[in-house]
Amino acid sequence: MLIQDIEKILTDSGIEPNEARVETKLLLEHFAGFSISDIIMGKKLDDSKLELVAQKARYRAKTRQPIQYIIGLADFMGEKFIVNSSVLIPRDETELLVRQATEIIKENNFKNIMDMATGSGCIACMLAKLNPNIHAMGVDISTEALHVAISNMEKLSLFNRATFRKSDVFSKIREDEKFDMIVSNPPYIPPSAKTNIQKEVSFEPDMALYTNDAKGLEFYEKISENASKYLNNGGYLMFELGIDQSIDVAIIMKNSGFSDIKILKDLAGIDRVIWGKFN
Repeated sequence: MLIQDIEKILTDSGIEPNEARVETKLLLEHFAGFSISDIIMGKKLDDSKLELVAQKARYRAKTRQPIQYIIGLADFMGEKFIVNSSVLIPRDETELLVRQATEIIKENNFKNIMDMATGSGCIACMLAKLNPNIHAMGVDISTEALHVAISNMEKLSLFNRATFRKSDVFSKIREDEKFDMIVSNPPYIPPSAKTNIQKEVSFEPDMALYTNDAKGLEFYEKISENASKYLNNGGYLMFELGIDQSIDVAIIMKNSGFSDIKILKDLAGIDRVIWGKFN
């Protein structure tokens, strides 16, 4: 068996060739310790390790489970984050949220940041890594997700700089705890979209994906309506957005006392990040 045969296992299942090539390299690196440089140098791979990689590729092809769950890691902003089926897989769009938040943090010399619905902790951890003078607290209702977030904090050696707490939105946050910024990539997919969701996405946790309302706005409302209690004057609230949600979320934020609302588009021209200031 050749490396090209492993790629073919993936492409024959409907995975795009470029994606199959990337996934094959990830499987080779993780399960066989075989790097891109090894491939370029023409090094031979042990048959037993090659077969193990092929088995993982067949499993990926058959089940369509995301490659990140199969290897237990996801690339995000140059770091490898631990992931499993109790957390969302970090996506490129979320990098926009982290980078915009970092810009505001540095401009205002902010110190205390909350990441609501933290999941894997990728937002809180990257904010702490990129801004050494802040403390980032990640909040989530899922105990399993918090275990993953803590593991990622330890992996990145962010002890005492990124911490995590179990809380249903703000239920376990004291009103005397104040933050300079609250960021969130909340669940925003309406239930009606579940039947048409990509197969790979169906492996991710429902509670991190779906809302209970028809428009996917449930958590934007819950967070916006209560955020001002926990923000310092001049603090910011920032969200990642679902498709076609920017106008509704902007109205929700304005009605909750936020002003100077701005929106950032992603590379596809979709409104992806929104933020506003609390005075």
